[in-house]
Amino acid sequence: MKSGVENTRYDLGIIASWIKPESRVLGLGCGEGELLYFLKMQKQVKETGIEIKEDRVRTCIEKGLSVLQGDINEEILDYPSGYFDYVILSQTLQQVFEPESLICSMMKIGKKAIVSFPNFCHWRIRMQLLFSGNVPVTKELPYEWYNTPNIRVLSIKDFRRFIEKLNFRIFKEAAIVLRDMNQNGDIVTFYPNLFATYGIFMIGK
Repeated sequence: MKSGVENTRYDLGIIASWIKPESRVLGLGCGEGELLYFLKMQKQVKETGIEIKEDRVRTCIEKGLSVLQGDINEEILDYPSGYFDYVILSQTLQQVFEPESLICSMMKIGKKAIVSFPNFCHWRIRMQLLFSGNVPVTKELPYEWYNTPNIRVLSIKDFRRFIEKLNFRIFKEAAIVLRDMNQNGDIVTFYPNLFATYGIFMIGK
């Protein structure tokens, strides 16, 4: 199944479908700005991005995007409460040093937050760990233990419990499997914690 967004990663297409036109959007760790660019062109959002890598920031600026270079944990503190309609953290949560603090900051400056992450409890990961005894390496998690940027492992169930602990609400969620170079994918409804490779959540107060 396609995301409904041509030439856009399936997971980003789902996120884009949740965002209303002309919204004020902040993308944290926005990379080369693929999602922000689509949202700006197709939904006329007022976009802002924060990205730590200089070359990626340069790429974003060349696309005409408003993106700052900096640490998302620090830069996010500069915005007033409720400034954004949506704050997006796409496939970056597992690399964050203080996820609770960051999520709370996102909910302070945004009316809604959208968070996506790889599901570390997918069945292939479980099987690799069980039968090989090594830290799993998969298409979604292609790094070895010594060079991975991921410092945390979490599952879809873990994230649900985490949001409940913080007393936030889940407004939308999608458990997905990506395929065809991430251009296509499927929604997983049967045992998503076991069969989905990624989780996507919209949360709010």
